[in-house]
Amino acid sequence: MTQQSSMRTLASIFVVAVAFNYVWELAQAPLYEGMADFSRMLWHCIAPSLGDGALVLLIFAVGWAALGRRDWFVRPGIRGYALTLIAGLVIATSVELIAVYALGRWAYTSRMPIAPGLGVGLAPIAQMLALPPIIFRVVAARRLTPRASREHSRRVRNSI
Repeated sequence: MTQQSSMRTLASIFVVAVAFNYVWELAQAPLYEGMADFSRMLWHCIAPSLGDGALVLLIFAVGWAALGRRDWFVRPGIRGYALTLIAGLVIATSVELIAVYALGRWAYTSRMPIAPGLGVGLAPIAQMLALPPIIFRVVAARRLTPRASREHSRRVRNSI
């Protein structure tokens, strides 16, 4: 994978992650205090979505470091999926604990289900468990279009 290809992959992961997380943020916004106004919600969910995009890039980086391949998400296998889920759980729990309890950046309404034993909202944990594998699949599928497959095959043949 060339540097230009790596940058394209990172940009693709980030853009897809922001888009998917924006929809999730809109859906879970009523579970947070002060998010009853729909027009405010539309604007307010942009910043968390950008942060979520960065968190998905962090999960990508963890996978790269742990599995030793920049393209680990294309064919993640059991180890890749397990790593994605564990990293998502740790990241989501940490962010929520710090933001809700240590910094007071946001608060839950009584409608937010709380994860047993963790004391944080279940919706943001589910978000970081469900969306990263989907995001990686979408980006991987885009990379494996017929044109991308031909280019990959050509590079493999040229490297032999």
